[in-house]
Amino acid sequence: MYLTRTNYFEHMDIKELKNKSASELHKALAEKREKLRELRFKDAAKQLKNIREVRVMRKEISRVLTLLNQKRNSESDQKDIKVIN
Repeated sequence: MYLTRTNYFEHMDIKELKNKSASELHKALAEKREKLRELRFKDAAKQLKNIREVRVMRKEISRVLTLLNQKRNSESDQKDIKVIN
């Protein structure tokens, strides 16, 4: 990922995201979707200087969704194990 020094701290690392709970991930997802919405409006108004930010934000949203799905699947697997035992 090619980010400038100022943008680097705005973007979360996958290690940071893995340590968050499901509710924190939902909150982060809402924030990232709102940021993507703002970026799209800026792009439509030709005010966005770095169009790559849209792509980076979409990838971050997909990472959060992937982690949420993994957490949900691991919880359902644990429930299945309890039923079997």
